[in-house]
Amino acid sequence: MNTYLSDYVDIQGGHPFRGSIPADPQGNAYALQIRDASPEGIADWAALTRTSLDAYKNIVWLRPGDIVFAARGQNNYALCLDEVPVPAVCSQYFFLLRVKSSALLPGFLAWQMNRQPAQRYFAKHAEGSDQIGIRRGVLEALPIAVPSIEQQQRIADLDKAAHEERKTLQALIHNRELQLDALAFALHNHSTR
Repeated sequence: MNTYLSDYVDIQGGHPFRGSIPADPQGNAYALQIRDASPEGIADWAALTRTSLDAYKNIVWLRPGDIVFAARGQNNYALCLDEVPVPAVCSQYFFLLRVKSSALLPGFLAWQMNRQPAQRYFAKHAEGSDQIGIRRGVLEALPIAVPSIEQQQRIADLDKAAHEERKTLQALIHNRELQLDALAFALHNHSTR
């Protein structure tokens, strides 16, 4: 039996900002944009643009467990929001996914959407000439696997551990580069005396 993303997830477009997001230091909301999210699964909450949203419009606030999917550009990736520390919406360049079935874990789904089978599917179905992207219908028709909750949790935990390892390794590499730069400066200063 074929299983598709739309069988397990409600999908909606991001908040429909017109043009660039107007910054408002006293605003009632923050806007998550493509530049604030990374394919490595990190949302830079401190970098979000604070803005004002019309309280009379239907605002779909981000909440823990939501998945935002970057639908525009070359990199189409899913980011599972473990936390949402500020009142925030995602911009129109994302699709907002909310799992509607207890048979599917959001962290597992985001992992699956970021792996090669799904990424090949997105690359094959991307459309556009100036700005390529993924249409909602294409996203809804994404074939997905739904193993047991236990297996999903193990995979999601493994993915989270891999992200932490990558972050630690990048910090070690950065520290080594600083050490090498300090050594180079010391040698340069010593030789110019």
